[in-house]
Amino acid sequence: MPIPLDPRRKPSTVKIHVKSGAGVDIAWADGHTSHYDFVYLRENCPCANCNDERGKKEEFTTAMATSTASASALPMFKPKARAQAATPVGNYAIQITFNDGHATGIYSYEHLRTICPCAECAAINRQQTKSAR
Repeated sequence: MPIPLDPRRKPSTVKIHVKSGAGVDIAWADGHTSHYDFVYLRENCPCANCNDERGKKEEFTTAMATSTASASALPMFKPKARAQAATPVGNYAIQITFNDGHATGIYSYEHLRTICPCAECAAINRQQTKSAR
């Protein structure tokens, strides 16, 4: 039996601005509103490959910070992430196809509310991270 969606994390309206490139705007059932740039969404893709890449990047950063080596990695150029298409996945998520060809991330509304970039949500997420440690 599926777990019911937390009513606070249920969207009232979802607007995906693919043509203008403005990102995704969500009004939540509890009155909160969120705006997600496509660059932010691409960087926070929830797919297994991206989660693995983020883990490797964190390990590398930690290793370099504790290392006495003075080598510095030059960042690779990446064009700005843009959405080419977006489709709903049932009534619980959206899937975005990006200009780099990546399309495997399914952004559940639960995940989107968790990664809301507004200052209010960022403060709550920081508190939850601290208390989890």
